[in-house]
Amino acid sequence: MRYVSLLMALLLSLSLAACDVGPNSGRGFSLPEGSIENGRTTFVELECNACHSIDTIERLAATEYPTINVRLGGPVTTIKTYGDLVTSVINPSHRVTRRYSTQVVETETGESRMPNYNDVMTVQQLVDLVTFLESNYTLIRYDRTVYPIYRAQF
Repeated sequence: MRYVSLLMALLLSLSLAACDVGPNSGRGFSLPEGSIENGRTTFVELECNACHSIDTIERLAATEYPTINVRLGGPVTTIKTYGDLVTSVINPSHRVTRRYSTQVVETETGESRMPNYNDVMTVQQLVDLVTFLESNYTLIRYDRTVYPIYRAQF
């Protein structure tokens, strides 16, 4: 019984430690509502369509990296959260997607080839851009594979 209590206390401590409430936590951070149309305009003005493709926007002609075509939007099985999208824009090297060849989307040092727009983009443009990007994703239901029950033949 003593070990069960100790194990329960340990599990409770670990679960509380997992809640990020420290000084680097994103808890309580919220941006205002954005405009999908203004975000679309920002996407084109900043020439995001040079390396990213979205169904509703024409791709730009050859750029510095013509082989890069990172598809955004469309049907997904996991939600692209607002926080994920904001982080991808302001810190593109945070998580480089594994769907693309690393030689194409990363530099030799492992950084994203996506330029840093933090000194170029206003906060309102960021909010609008993320709102626009978010509107291009469609969550599709994930259907688990149903396996037949195996019955041994004797």
